[in-house]
Amino acid sequence: MAAGGGTEAPKAARGTESPTDTEHLMEEVCARENLWKALKQVQGNGGSPGVDGMTVDALAAHLRTHWPVLKDQLLRGAYQPQPVKRVEIPKPEGGVRKLGVPTALDRFIQQAVMQVLQERWDPTFSESSFGFRPRRSAHQAVAQVQRYIAQGLRWVVDIDLEKFFDRVNHDLLMSRVAKRVKDKRLLKLIRAFLNAGVMENGLVGPTDEGTPQGGPLSPLLSNLLLDELDRELVRRGHRFARYADDCNIYVQSRRAGERVMENVTRFLTKKLKLKVNSEKSAVARPWARKFLGFSFTSGKVPKRRIAPKALERFKERVRGLTRRGSRNSLAETIEVLASYLRGWHGYFRFCQTPSVLEGLDGWIRRRLRCVIWKGWKRGRTRYAKLRRCGIPHRQAAVAAGSPTGPWRMAHHAVVQEALPDAHFSALGLPPLAPGRAV
Repeated sequence: MAAGGGTEAPKAARGTESPTDTEHLMEEVCARENLWKALKQVQGNGGSPGVDGMTVDALAAHLRTHWPVLKDQLLRGAYQPQPVKRVEIPKPEGGVRKLGVPTALDRFIQQAVMQVLQERWDPTFSESSFGFRPRRSAHQAVAQVQRYIAQGLRWVVDIDLEKFFDRVNHDLLMSRVAKRVKDKRLLKLIRAFLNAGVMENGLVGPTDEGTPQGGPLSPLLSNLLLDELDRELVRRGHRFARYADDCNIYVQSRRAGERVMENVTRFLTKKLKLKVNSEKSAVARPWARKFLGFSFTSGKVPKRRIAPKALERFKERVRGLTRRGSRNSLAETIEVLASYLRGWHGYFRFCQTPSVLEGLDGWIRRRLRCVIWKGWKRGRTRYAKLRRCGIPHRQAAVAAGSPTGPWRMAHHAVVQEALPDAHFSALGLPPLAPGRAV
C-alpha cells in the first residue's frame, strides 16, 4: 500500500448514529491513517498464517505491491475474503475451542473496518459491558460485581451461552449492523467475512452461522448483538456485568434470581436466537460461582479471591512446566516458568487474599525442590549435592539416606537450607505475593 461501575447512566450516546453519517464508511476504512494503524496492530498481534500461508511479517510487502487493486475492490464492493483456517485449542475446563484464523490480509482489512466502526459504536454500548472494548477490562467488571454484592445483592444469575460465537444468526446480526451502517459496500463486506467459509482438513465448508473467533471484527460484532441484551436488562432495572458472552446479573433473593433466569433465557432464545447452557448456568451465591477467574468471600464486606478452578488450572500448568524428565536444565525450566508466572500474576494479583499468593509461592518452591531431589536419585548423589550446598556431614548423611518420599523431603529443613528461596530467586524465579523478597 502506498499506506501502509455502577448502575447504567442514561446519556445521549446510547442511541445509534445518524444513517447519513454512515453512507461513506468504506472511504474511511481505506484512509491512509486508518490503514497504518490497522497494519501496526495486526503486526503487533502476530499470529499464525491463514489458508494462503502468508505470514504477518510478509504483509507489508504484499500491500506495497497489491494495495491499489485491493483498494479498488473495496471501494467497488467487490473484495472477496478467503476462508478461515480451523484451529482447535484446548479449553481450561476440558474440550476444545474452535478458532477461525483469517489470512493476514483479511485480518488487516477486518482491523481497518473494526477501527472505523468501533469509534462510532462503542460510545453507544452499555456501561455494564466490559469485554473487547477500549479502556475497559476484566478487572473493572469484577470490581463492579463486587460492589453489587457489597450493596446486598447476594444472589447471582450466572448465564452461560452455549457456543455463542458458533451460533450467532447471520441474518439477525446483519439486521443490527444495517441499522447503524448505510454503506452497502461495507454491509456486503461484513456479510462476506461471515460467509467466507472454513477450511478444515484441506476442505472448505460453508459458514451459515457464527462469527469465527480469531478475527479482529468478531468481538465487535458480538458486542453489537449482545448490546440488545444489555439494553433489555437496563430496561428491566437489573444490575449486571457482561464480559463478551459471560453475563452475571445480581439480585436480592433466590426467588428473584430464578424469575430473572427464566425471563432472560426466554429473551435470549426467542429474540436473539441464542441457546443458554442450562448445565453451566445457575442461580447461586456469588462465592459459589466464578466470574472471569475470580470469586468472592462471603463476609459482609466481600473480598476478591482467585476461583478454586483457576487455582487448580494454575497448579496443573506449573506441574507441567516443571515435570521431571524434561531435558531442560533447572535454569531453563525456571526461565519458562517465570514467563508464565509473570503473565498469571499480572492478572490475578487483583485478588484481595495475599495469603493465597504466599501459599502458592511456597508451593512452587517446594515443587522445584521436589523435582531436584528426584533428579538426584541415589543416596550417594544426594549426599554429595547436599555437602556441596554447605550442609554438614551428619545432617547430609541422614537426609540422603532417608526413605521419606520426595514431596515430604522437599519440605525437610535440610533440603530447604540447601535450596533456599534465594537460590531460585537468583535463577530468576519471580515472587507472587506482594512484599516477598526477590
